[in-house]
Order: sequence, then C-alpha cells, then structure tokens
Amino acid sequence: MTPSRDIFTPTKKIQAAERILSAYLKIATKQYLSIHPATIKTVPGPKPDHTYTLYAHVPFCESLCPYCSFNRFVLNRDKARRYFNSLRDEMRIVAGLGYQFSSLYLGGGTPTILPEELIATIDLARELFGIQEVSCETNPNHLNSEMIAILKDRVQRLSVGVQSFDDQLLKQMNRYEKFGSGSTILENIRLAAPHFKSLNVDMIFNFPSQTPEILRQDIQQVIASGAQQVTFYPLMTSPSVSRSMKKSIGELEPEREAAYYHIINEGLAKDFVPLSAWTYARGNSSLIDEYIVDSEEYVAVGSGSFSYLDGNLYASTFSLNEYEQRVQAGEMAISGMQHFSPYQQMRYRMMMDMFGLKFDREAFEKRFGIPVHRGLSMEMAFFNLLGAFSKHDASIPSPVGRYLSLVIMREFFTGVNNVRDIARASLNPSDIAECLA
Repeated sequence: MTPSRDIFTPTKKIQAAERILSAYLKIATKQYLSIHPATIKTVPGPKPDHTYTLYAHVPFCESLCPYCSFNRFVLNRDKARRYFNSLRDEMRIVAGLGYQFSSLYLGGGTPTILPEELIATIDLARELFGIQEVSCETNPNHLNSEMIAILKDRVQRLSVGVQSFDDQLLKQMNRYEKFGSGSTILENIRLAAPHFKSLNVDMIFNFPSQTPEILRQDIQQVIASGAQQVTFYPLMTSPSVSRSMKKSIGELEPEREAAYYHIINEGLAKDFVPLSAWTYARGNSSLIDEYIVDSEEYVAVGSGSFSYLDGNLYASTFSLNEYEQRVQAGEMAISGMQHFSPYQQMRYRMMMDMFGLKFDREAFEKRFGIPVHRGLSMEMAFFNLLGAFSKHDASIPSPVGRYLSLVIMREFFTGVNNVRDIARASLNPSDIAECLA
C-alpha cells in the first residue's frame, strides 16, 4: 500500500501528546543509551541467514557546524589519510569475521573530503563484501564535474547536506562562506541530480530564526532542484551543542515543530510521497535515508560509530589516536556497549518499523514470539488512542503516526548525541584539542 498523502494537522491533542512523549523519551533514552566500558576486540560474527548493513564513518570536515553533534574534526590531510588506511584495515577485520553486506553507507563528517581515499575505500568494500548499493554523504561545494565523474559509477545514493537555501540562515550556520549562496547550491544540485539513482537533499527545520515563509521557500527550492529525494530533519541537539548553538543561531523553540512539520507535508504533497517520517521521494526513488531502517542489524567501522547486533549496541572510540592504535593491533576500536532487554528490543523494532512507514505485526510476532498488543500493550494503547495507524491498513502509520514517529526518532538521536557528548568528555586533552580545532 502506498503511504498516505493525507496532510498532518497539528491539533492541540497531538501537541499535548508530543510534549508527554518527548518528556518520557528523554528519561527512557538515558536508560537505554547508557554505554558501559568494554574491552572486546571485535563485534561477534554474523548469524546464518541474517542480513546486515555496513556503515563507515569519516569524521573530517572543512570546518565545524555549530549544531552538529557527530564525531567530527577539522581536516588535517595527513591525519585523514592515515585514518582512511585504518578504516580500510578495519573493514578487512570485519571481512575476516565472515560478514557479507549488500549495502554500504558512508557518513560523517564529510566522506568526500579526500576523493582518492574515498574511491579506494568504496572499491575495497565492494571487493571484500560484494557491495551492490552505496550511499554517501557530501557537501554542496563538492558537487562539481570532477566529483560527479568519480562518484557516479560507484555511488547509487548521494546525500547532500544543504540544511537551508536561505542565505541568512546559511550565514548563521557558518555555511555561506564554505558552500556558497542558496542559489549556488541549487545550481550544484541541478548539475548533479541526473547522474545518480537518487540524490537526496538534507534539510533541517525549526531553526530558531527560521520563519514559516523561509521554510516554504526552502520547500519550493527543493522541488525546483531536480533532487529525487529530500529529508527534512527537525533540529536536534545535545547539551554541549545547545550551549554553543545558542550563541550563534539562537535557542530552539520546540513548540513550533508540529506546525512546521505540517508546512513541510503540505508543501511537498503534490510532488513527493513519504518514504519515512522525515524522508520524501518523487518518481521511483525508493532508497530510504536511514541505514538503520533498511536493516535491523548493522556493523559500523570508524571512530565514533555505532554497531547494533543481536540486541547489543557497540560504540567505537572517539579518539583518533586510539582508533589508529587499536586497528593497527588487529582489533576493532570498540570502547563501550549496551545490551537491550527483550522489551527494549521490541520497542526498538517497533520504532524503526513505524519510522519506515511499515509496521509488520506478523513479522514482529515471528521475531519476538509474542503479538505486539501483548508485548507492547502500553505503547499500542497510546498510539491507538491518538489514531496513529491508517484505518485502511493497520500496518501503515497515519499522518499522526508519522509525526509521532518523527518525535520518537528525534529523541532517540538526541539520546545518541548525548552519548557522543559523554564520549568526547572522556577524551584526553590532545584528542579534545583535535575535536575542537
């Protein structure tokens, strides 16, 4: 069944539910994402008949954006080349465990920061794992003829971090000088879009100084860009980023989020259909924005990355020096882990399925041995009360369900950002200096 094009309407009831849900999830994610120190050398090997996705993290940027919580460092070319070598060595360690992957997702940072190293990494992944589909993040200033020629036969889905086409917002985000004006970025996307199976434009909504009119103009620019896909993320921060962001772009206003989400769905309705709670596609583009939705379990390589396998979350060290040393010793650089209880695993699966707009209740029961209305009785009562599922197909979230899924994922990723804050706080002074450079 095709996801509904019905428009989400932010009623007072839904806005009250969002406040309750957000408050509860802030507490719950602290419990679920309390990573404990670990000394294991690798993640466990693959299980028969399981499908896994490979994620690779490249933590280098030309400069650092004030709202970003990901593990990232200002580019040092020599250090970045050593890092890419270690990243490929860690891939070899994962291959030695017996893993095969059909898809690879390269995130950052900016994976395209050193094109020749990126090429070597993609080509090795294909050789080691039989990769068929590659997704890669990039920045607007890398959308030039040379980069397109390098990537078009290696990358099926290219995701471009735009955030906004509004020049004043770009200046507030410290992106205008780096990546050009909104009109320049728009032309770069038009140049690149025809060369990829899916070109996704990453946007952010609910910036403090973003008005409804600016958001509507951004939507029109997305439609005019020729991009096959767009992702509108709600602004998500961590405590440390919130403090620095407040000085540069202002303080977050959560109460506007639902109204802005309505504007997005209304503005995209004629040209795009939803693939997830915050990703929309036109035409036949079906490559979803989040690798954690495509596959229930995933293996991650790179500093500051997370793997999820058999109910366990594994975190890699945020220290570039430790990462290089551990990989040179023939180990993955795992520094912490968290085990999810069966109940937590059920919640995680439901969260991902609803976010991906297809909650297969029969598959849920087969996976966990219990019907969802019994395994997650409180959650199902909450969602049913709010009308979170389509009246025509109970596996499809309604427009309300899509928004609640966005709220859940926003709080989940905010929780992950908090974990990143804690990991950075434990770095030694030399690593911290690199992170803040």
